[in-house]
Amino acid sequence: MDKKIKILTLGDHPLSPSGVGTQTKYIIEAMLKTGKYQFISLGGAMKHEKYTPVKLPEYGDDWVILPVDGYGTQEMIRSVIRNDRPDMLWFMTDPRFWGWLWMIENEVRPLMPMIYYHVWDNIPYPMYNKSFYESNDFIATISKVTDDIVKTVAPSVRSEYIPHIVDTDIFQKKTAQEIEDFKQKSSFSDDTNKMIFFWNNRNAKRKQSGTVIFWFKEFLDMIGHGKACLIMHTDVKDVHGQDLEEILSFLDLTNGEVSFSTQKYSPDILALIYNMADCTINIADAEGFGLATFESLACETPIIVNMTGGLQEQVTDGENWFGIGIKPVARAIIGSQEIPWIYEDRVSKDDFINALLKMYTMKQEEREEMGKMGREHIMKNYNYEKITKRWDEIFQNIYNELGSWETRKNYKSWTFSEVK
Repeated sequence: MDKKIKILTLGDHPLSPSGVGTQTKYIIEAMLKTGKYQFISLGGAMKHEKYTPVKLPEYGDDWVILPVDGYGTQEMIRSVIRNDRPDMLWFMTDPRFWGWLWMIENEVRPLMPMIYYHVWDNIPYPMYNKSFYESNDFIATISKVTDDIVKTVAPSVRSEYIPHIVDTDIFQKKTAQEIEDFKQKSSFSDDTNKMIFFWNNRNAKRKQSGTVIFWFKEFLDMIGHGKACLIMHTDVKDVHGQDLEEILSFLDLTNGEVSFSTQKYSPDILALIYNMADCTINIADAEGFGLATFESLACETPIIVNMTGGLQEQVTDGENWFGIGIKPVARAIIGSQEIPWIYEDRVSKDDFINALLKMYTMKQEEREEMGKMGREHIMKNYNYEKITKRWDEIFQNIYNELGSWETRKNYKSWTFSEVK
């Protein structure tokens, strides 16, 4: 039997429900099914009860997860590399989390290729990322926005647009009876006769959680408070967000107009909630891709989104619409010491409320057709089998072309430059 390619992955814990964690899990499990790979994952970005290595029964030694704080440390990377001798390093999320890793590029890349699955939300072109991009052997880009950015900022680096995927066997249209049974058994039974809007995000500043509630109340003031409701699947007390319960109290939304879903649901239950909803909302001012609306479309539930980042390629294919896209009315340049500039896209209250009204007054048959086309869009352009097959090809090609350890090739740790 041929040697299995061993890949070290860094990012959110692959068993966590975050977008980064979910995508990491999808890719790893698809590769393991081929029988050609082994994985060591540093699982970070969450609190751990224990730090002992985790092995899943179905994969045994082929997938070992090491819980870490943050995303790991340089010493941890050095230790894993020397002890386990992986053939390549694969890591994901936006660059501000990986400066410490690129600082030891000269130690890692002579031994193995570095593959970066890149997340970036918006222009102007981040020229300050150029040295980061050039510290990788290959960059996979999650959206068309990100792909254009990488190709413009660092054209010398090999890159390819490889969007996110969703398990369409789990996230799919359920029968009317399945949906009704779920409503009656769940805590959402009071919402059976209302139009249901669903919001599934982290309660964080850029997600605009408080804004959504304030503006949703104005929408209800127009149509009647008993006609529609908003279900928010989030942590209402997230330290990075607002006190959403306090907002409800202030707005006197205490009769089921807005309800919170705070349990950690399995994907099967989430799929039922998407099916139960009439529309899923995301008006974040920055969104690399947006997993919740992606899953919603797979369940044939249309979406209302801000036309920013990866959301804009979900809601339309350029010809057909699978929900309502709201163009930002304000683009503020924000930044930090790590990110000197980036656009923050804001939608207007009037445009958001008009989108809610349009969805509310739309005939049910029209919404259903929009959702059906949305799933077709997912199946065609974000096909699970097609994209995971492409990842397999990429890993195989990089392994064969660039090698690792004793077979490492096509990498130079130096460059010539003319001194004038």
